[in-house]
Amino acid sequence: MSKLSKWILAGFIIFSLVGFLDAAYLTIQHYNNGILPCYVFTGCDKVISSSYAVIAGVPISLLGAIYYLVILVIAILYLDTRNKKVLRILVHLPIAGFLATLWLLFLQLFIIKAICFYCVISAITSTLLFVLALWFMKIWRDLKVN
Repeated sequence: MSKLSKWILAGFIIFSLVGFLDAAYLTIQHYNNGILPCYVFTGCDKVISSSYAVIAGVPISLLGAIYYLVILVIAILYLDTRNKKVLRILVHLPIAGFLATLWLLFLQLFIIKAICFYCVISAITSTLLFVLALWFMKIWRDLKVN
């Protein structure tokens, strides 16, 4: 594994951990009916209490926490096994996460018309995971060609 690949894998671990902590915090606040301190934007409570914050009784933040935790576990599993099937899952999963992020940002900006600071952290984290996945795919493709 090249140094660059190791850095990308480290990025997967770091960003998925940040995303997990962010989404887990939102999930805990959801179940405790906590008030979110909003440092940069003022729409945290409006976004979190909207009808779009829950799907079939499950908070979106819980789904996000599970998503980030799965990526974290898969990245660590790949470090341990170097299994190419595990790597394929790792580089393709952030595509779904990024598409979900785009949808959730659309909802915040155009439907709910409020922005949640913690949701933006998750969006940035998800986008960074997507970029890392694209970067890993490019390296992988270049290795197959050469």
